[in-house]
Amino acid sequence: MSSALYIHIPFCISKCNYCSFNSYAGLESLQKRYVEAMLAECRKVITEGQLEALQTIFLGGGTPTLLSNDLLSTLLTSITTIFKTERDCEFSIEANPGTLDQSKLQVLLDAGVNRLSIGVQSFADKELQAISRSHSAEDAKQAIAMAKTAGFKNISIDLMYGLPQQSAKSWKNNLETALSLNIQHLSLYQLTVEEGTPLETMLQNGKRHLPDEDTIADMDDITAALTKQQGLSQYEISNYAKYGFQCRHNINYWENNDFYGIGAGAVGYIRGTRIKNINDPEQYCSLLETAQSVTLEKECLDKNSSFGETMIMGLRMNCGVSIQKLQDRYGLVPDQVYGKTLERLLANNLLEYSDGCLRLTTQGRQFANMVMAELV
Repeated sequence: MSSALYIHIPFCISKCNYCSFNSYAGLESLQKRYVEAMLAECRKVITEGQLEALQTIFLGGGTPTLLSNDLLSTLLTSITTIFKTERDCEFSIEANPGTLDQSKLQVLLDAGVNRLSIGVQSFADKELQAISRSHSAEDAKQAIAMAKTAGFKNISIDLMYGLPQQSAKSWKNNLETALSLNIQHLSLYQLTVEEGTPLETMLQNGKRHLPDEDTIADMDDITAALTKQQGLSQYEISNYAKYGFQCRHNINYWENNDFYGIGAGAVGYIRGTRIKNINDPEQYCSLLETAQSVTLEKECLDKNSSFGETMIMGLRMNCGVSIQKLQDRYGLVPDQVYGKTLERLLANNLLEYSDGCLRLTTQGRQFANMVMAELV
C-alpha cells in the first residue's frame, strides 16, 4: 500500500537546453484539459484499491507553478479531497522563480502546500543564459523573499554545478548566495549532459565547454566546507538539509518504497511493479476522456531485481541501507547476494557497515557511480 503520491505537470515556459525530462513549452491551451484528466486518473486510482492516508505529495515537472491560479487551486484542493492525507503530510511543489508572485504563493498555502522547491540552478545570469533558463538571478532572489514573506517555512533551492564555463570561484559565489538566504534545504546537482539535448550538440560543436575534472573536485570540496559551516547536513549524495527538513518524499523513493505516479510520463512503483504512463500530454488527456488506460508499460520485478534496486538507491543516502530491513523485506542480506564483490568494496574502504547499515564511506561517495555499477 502506498502512502506517497507524485503528480507530473509537463508544461514549461521554455525548454532548457540540458533538459531531457518529459516537459513541453507552448501547450498552454491544453492545461485545463490536462488538470481534469489528472483528476480523473486520481479517482481511477482510488477505485482500483484502498490506499493508506498519504504521508507525502510531490508535484514536479515541468513547471507546476506555470498553471494559472484557478487551475492550481482546483488541482491542489481536489487532490486533498480525493485522497486521505496524514495530518503532517509533506506537500511539496516545484517552482520556477519567474512564475511566482504573492497571489500564487497564497493559492499554494491555502491549498495546504507546505514545502516549496525552487529551481534556481544558478545565481549568475551568464550561467543561466548558457543553459537557457527563463529567469534571472534577481528573479530567484525575489521569489525566495516572497515565499518567506508569504509564510513558507520549508524552502528548498536547486542549484547546478559543472555548468558551461563555470569556475570554482563562481560555484563558491552561488553557494554562498544560497546559504545567505537562510533556506532549509539544498539540492546540489552536477550537470549531466543527456543524449539528444541541444546542450549535447553545442558541446560537440565547441559552442559550450564544461569545467574539467579538477575544477569539479574543487567544487565538491567547496560544497562540503560551506554546507558544514552553515549547519546543513548531507543526507543524500546531492541533498543537504537543516535538522528535520530532509525531503520525506524523496527518502521514500530512495528506500524503494511504493508510490503512485499521476500524469503524462509519470512513473509509479506499487507492490513490486513499476508502472509508466504514456508521455504525450494530449494523448494522455484523450485516453482518460474516453475512460481508457494511460499505462504505457508495466514491469514486475523479481525478488533479486527489487533487492538490487533497493541497494543501489539506498546507498545514495548517507545513512545507507538497513540490513534488518533488507532481511525483513527480502529474506536476503548483501553478503549472500554480492559475495566477493562486496568483500572487495569493503576492503578498499568504499563501503562500510555502521549502525546496522551498509553505506558508502566518505571515499566511496567520491566514486559512488563506480561502486553502484559493481552492485548492479
